[in-house]
Amino acid sequence: MSQTPDKACILQVSERIQPFIHRTPVLTSETFDRMLGAALFFKCENFQKAGAFKSRGAVNVVMSLSSGEAAKGVATHSSGNHAQALARAASLRGIPSFIVMPSNSPQVKIDAVEQYGGKITFCKPTLQDREASLKKVLEKTKAVEVHPYNNFSIIAGQATAAKELLEEVPGLDLILCPVGGGGLLSGTALAAAFFSEKTEVIACEPAGADDAMRSFRAGKIIPSVEPVTIADGLLTSLGERNFPIIRKYVKDIVTVSEADIVDAMRLIFERMKVIVEPSAAVPFAALLARKIVGAKKKIGIILSGGNVDLKKLPF
Repeated sequence: MSQTPDKACILQVSERIQPFIHRTPVLTSETFDRMLGAALFFKCENFQKAGAFKSRGAVNVVMSLSSGEAAKGVATHSSGNHAQALARAASLRGIPSFIVMPSNSPQVKIDAVEQYGGKITFCKPTLQDREASLKKVLEKTKAVEVHPYNNFSIIAGQATAAKELLEEVPGLDLILCPVGGGGLLSGTALAAAFFSEKTEVIACEPAGADDAMRSFRAGKIIPSVEPVTIADGLLTSLGERNFPIIRKYVKDIVTVSEADIVDAMRLIFERMKVIVEPSAAVPFAALLARKIVGAKKKIGIILSGGNVDLKKLPF
């Protein structure tokens, strides 16, 4: 896909991926509604296939490939959720997947990639090494590169989560979603613009990885340099295809502290009884920390994923 997805495209993608993904549930919590004086609706992508929203985009890309392209397989670099999602999508189509993973990737994510049949190449945990290793893999295999977020087909796939949320809960005032590279955020912003134009989208990110917020304020991409956060899914810089969509359709980007992320994550575990990874807790953290005025509003929150190592919980 060579241009920003339009409404017809997102509807088409939704049909294409539907047999291969979950239409995830939307959960509510009276306790949280009382705490915040708002009506909250949690779109549970932590219950998605491969444990995160990334399955949507990965399935869309893999199922859109021509048979000639598909035969050589797909390749990417990823420390986690995109790696799992792409390996799974490739296995569904019966094609190989080649995944470059940093040597410090969580073991739980490495195991999942292997279970889905992904062929892993380990590299040093720097962007430079990831890209160099992937280049070698691509030269050797001639596989199709599938970028985790800087890809219009990925953006269109991720847009389907917010589309489903808006179908289930019409009339939302706000949708909150985490931002790393911007695949989920740009897709969510497009879905809100096309399917519920009164719904505003606010992105949330860790203060220790606040490049999206700084980029948004500056009007140009400011790369993420040595980010430090427990939210390991939100470490990357914004993609150049994601940023113009974010600038046009996103209302604001707010940041939260590490302590706020841990508190939010624990509350979701304890009160909602669902497993979320730190990145997924960031939007709820922003509400709890009053970074967003939520009172008397109808708010959708995308719980982006649930791939967390239960032996290394931060609380």
